[in-house]
Amino acid sequence: MEWADLRIDGIEFFSGAIMKRLFLKSMIHSAKVVEANIDYIGSITIDEELMEKALLTENETVYVVDRTNGNRIKTYVIKGERGIGIIGMNGAAAHLIKDGDVVDIMSFVVAESSMKPLVVSVDEKNMFAGYINEF
Repeated sequence: MEWADLRIDGIEFFSGAIMKRLFLKSMIHSAKVVEANIDYIGSITIDEELMEKALLTENETVYVVDRTNGNRIKTYVIKGERGIGIIGMNGAAAHLIKDGDVVDIMSFVVAESSMKPLVVSVDEKNMFAGYINEF
């Protein structure tokens, strides 16, 4: 059923509307935080190579889920040095997500229909290890 055609008890909803939703675009799965700097202006620093593999751009909004303690935050991306595996929490976020914690970093897209997300796998040094297809 199209949203534009939604009818309940004879009442037409969303007539002529094109409904868009927020879908998972990409995720860096199980990366290890290697730096937490509370004195830095807030954000997350991500290795430039991982940004490219996950289709992230500088200043893009991301959600970070801490697998170690359950904390979740929304922040923005700062490009980190390429090839060193940097995942760094900055500013107030460094109080919630600490050096050594394991995190998932997720980006989203507004679209009319669902799509298969790009899920980036990393090794123990946060180097690109491939894409996860089972997601």
